[in-house]
Amino acid sequence: MSPVFPTVREVLALDPVRHGAPRLVAGEKAVDRPVRWVHVAEVPDIATLLRGGELVLTTGIGLPADDAGLRAFIETLADVRVSGLVVELGRRYFGGVPRAMAAAAARRGLPLVELRRATPFVRITEAVHALIVDAQLHELRATEEIHQRFTELSVSGAGPQEVVRQAAELAGCPVVLENLARQVLAYDPAGESAELLLDGWEQHSRRIQPAGRTAYDADSGWLVTTVGAREQDWGRLLLRWPGREAATAPPGGTTPPTRLTILVERAASTLALGRLIRRDAEGLERQLHRTLLTALLDHSRPVDEVALRARAIGVTLDRRHLVGVVVRHRADDGEDGPEEAGPARLRDLAEAVGQALREAKLTALTSALDDQAVGALLALADPSAEAKALAAFAAALRRVRVDARPAPGTPGAVLVAAGSGVGSLREAHRSLVEARQVADAARRDRRDLPVFRLPHVGLAGLLHLLREDPRVQTFVERELGPLLAYDARHPRDQLLGTLRAYLEQGRNKSAAAVAAHLSRPAFYERLARIARILDVDLDSVDACLSLHVALLALDAVRAR
Repeated sequence: MSPVFPTVREVLALDPVRHGAPRLVAGEKAVDRPVRWVHVAEVPDIATLLRGGELVLTTGIGLPADDAGLRAFIETLADVRVSGLVVELGRRYFGGVPRAMAAAAARRGLPLVELRRATPFVRITEAVHALIVDAQLHELRATEEIHQRFTELSVSGAGPQEVVRQAAELAGCPVVLENLARQVLAYDPAGESAELLLDGWEQHSRRIQPAGRTAYDADSGWLVTTVGAREQDWGRLLLRWPGREAATAPPGGTTPPTRLTILVERAASTLALGRLIRRDAEGLERQLHRTLLTALLDHSRPVDEVALRARAIGVTLDRRHLVGVVVRHRADDGEDGPEEAGPARLRDLAEAVGQALREAKLTALTSALDDQAVGALLALADPSAEAKALAAFAAALRRVRVDARPAPGTPGAVLVAAGSGVGSLREAHRSLVEARQVADAARRDRRDLPVFRLPHVGLAGLLHLLREDPRVQTFVERELGPLLAYDARHPRDQLLGTLRAYLEQGRNKSAAAVAAHLSRPAFYERLARIARILDVDLDSVDACLSLHVALLALDAVRAR
């Protein structure tokens, strides 16, 4: 169980969930899974947007009507390792969730919960996210406490052998420190035979497979804890029990005393101090940054509380000039060049943004906003410093990220967008949202601007603001619908890109043919087909203006 996140079991005990009269339909053995986030979904293909560890809430109104579709829905959720699925009854399902859904969840060991009474999902989301924030703050304090407790060993420069010796002396049991290759780095036999302890160690160690980061393997008699950060583990610390305490161990006892579990975990913390404490503290701080930035975007927590929690991690937001900034890749994963692993790509970008902020000596909340973008809320002491601060950040980012620098005739692969500066934390949401909209609208802008602002994106920015308006969507369908339908039927003969090249080159057919990498006769033939499909005169300025606006609107709608 993660010390950072609540479990499904703990979520089910929350008052907003209990108000919904929850009933666990399947997956009772997996209710101790950690819940990393809560996601509300009403579409069957939501799994593509998840990263694992989410608790998915749904009323079921958009789920498939057939059993096969429901089974496929459960399979996709299980494949991405969501923590569980909560279905509110009364809108789509009344007497209970469909049997096919329950059977599929039981087969995959996915916790499936039905809420028999309507309850606002936002209350569940707020309650769970409050648990996550509190747990993160608790772990920050615990990390500091561990640091204080082991200061003496750290300051004295105690090496692994000394730490292991002290652990063995306190426990009265043999202790072994090994690396990931099962090679012994340090050991203390606690008065027993070292030869017997280490004989055939690698093979013996590989048979010790406890469940969890700290656990007791009763078959082998070893208490084991992992050494290192959660994502960069480098070894294991093993304590054999019973050791000299065998005579005092309870008859048939299957688990060591709690004090030994605490001992090995603290010893492991000391061993990992050089590699772990600073990195772990930074990791927890990043999680808290994300929670607070998300709270500003979705209004999930009072701004006064956000300001208080931000101040606790060294980011003062009250009485500051605040500027929302979004850094994103121009191309989505796999859209331009070889496909990269989304999380790794985003993690690299987030680290670059953090490094650029440090180099520019700027204070900010910063975290990933989605799978493509990293957001930051700059906190400036003086509004007049806004332009200088943004320029310094953009310059630092280009030094940190090579792909943020433009090549001859080509803008950088990473762009920076900023919203309008605001004078209070209550207005920060507007600046962040504006920066996000500007970043999305600027993706196809080929200019090499250090920072994009709202005036730079012009019509594209306006259409991005209006992308949810049904009238804009109707306009797109009216202007481009037949061409989009043609492309859907002919995936190997797409014409939308040809139209885009023609319009972006100012209706210069020769330049457009070059931009589209086509011969002029082939390009002219494709233009003629487009004109027939859309029933328009592509030599008409008014017709092309309307089509160009529709293309920009299509980009805005698709960027949702």
